[in-house]
Amino acid sequence: MPQALKDTYSRKFLNDFADKVKNTYKIFDKNNFLNSVMDNTWDELKLKQRVRKISQTLGTYLPETYGKALEILLSICESCTGFPYLFFPDFVEVYGQKQEDWEISMRALEYFTVKSSSEFAVRPFFIIDEGRMIKQMIKWSKNGNEHVRRLSSEGCRPRLPWGQSLTMFKHDPDPVISVLENLKCDPSLYVRKSVANNLNDISKDNPSVVIDIIKSWKGVNRNTDWILRYGSRTLIQKSNPQVMKLFGYEKLADGFIVKDASLCAEPSELEIGDSCSLSYSFYVRGGGPVHIRIEYAIDFVKARGNTSRKKFFLSDKTVSGGEKIMGNRVHKWGDLTTRKHYPGKHYIFLLINGCEVGSVMINLKLKVK
Repeated sequence: MPQALKDTYSRKFLNDFADKVKNTYKIFDKNNFLNSVMDNTWDELKLKQRVRKISQTLGTYLPETYGKALEILLSICESCTGFPYLFFPDFVEVYGQKQEDWEISMRALEYFTVKSSSEFAVRPFFIIDEGRMIKQMIKWSKNGNEHVRRLSSEGCRPRLPWGQSLTMFKHDPDPVISVLENLKCDPSLYVRKSVANNLNDISKDNPSVVIDIIKSWKGVNRNTDWILRYGSRTLIQKSNPQVMKLFGYEKLADGFIVKDASLCAEPSELEIGDSCSLSYSFYVRGGGPVHIRIEYAIDFVKARGNTSRKKFFLSDKTVSGGEKIMGNRVHKWGDLTTRKHYPGKHYIFLLINGCEVGSVMINLKLKVK
């Protein structure tokens, strides 16, 4: 079994880190620091709780003055790189939010993000002063370092996973877009992925805003087109008709672009925990090339007998007119942490560009013990 991320913070890791601090700050109480971090609550703490525990404990054993404590962390930062050192920017989040500390906190977050990532730590600063923080993000979006430019996008995502939600940007994403404008042609894939993820976040609350951005930005730059396509993935998964059209997916009019579609499931009767093989085929209408997105959807039976649909991606490609398309996929019916299966008739649908073109039913039964 792979090591849990939270176990990165082992006694050895913390001991090595404490040695680095003590080499710079001679009166650092290394032993009490280690014992305070790894107290009787440590084993129960999750990843982000461990990060916070380390940064809060540092506040006890580093100088009481925030600026002096920050100088020590900055002095050893060159040798503290990578994911485990998220507690450096977290220290800024915990202790550096006072107005008089704003400038040194911003400089520290900029420096720390190059070594680790400050995407989580910047978010409370938006709550304190949104306008000032947006100006900072715009400044960072023009930085020569790709890590800093990425921070300008990742830090203001409305729905950053694991991060504090920025509700104001769910309601009004315009300030975020002012930052993304500077990054829409960015040469770094690392940055472009963040911009696309930000647009995808915005699309969940403000789809019309993202549709307008696609219309405005599309076709200007190759890198921008990549951002738009990846950033529209939720809207494409939902088969938003405007977005499907903007990205060249033909609308099916009574199955106009495909014919003779079929979907089969073997076996058609199985127990929870089993797998079935799905096979599909269809012909593309004659004429020029056609851009198609192939998916299947399952209407899962829920505990109360109602159903909930889940889509599964199969393929996205341009195919020749008149071509026969065939494929198969094994689907597992085992329970997941995010989905529990219930017995009953489950209907499976073949989707082309979001439209149903074929279906099949399987009967799912309880596992016989």
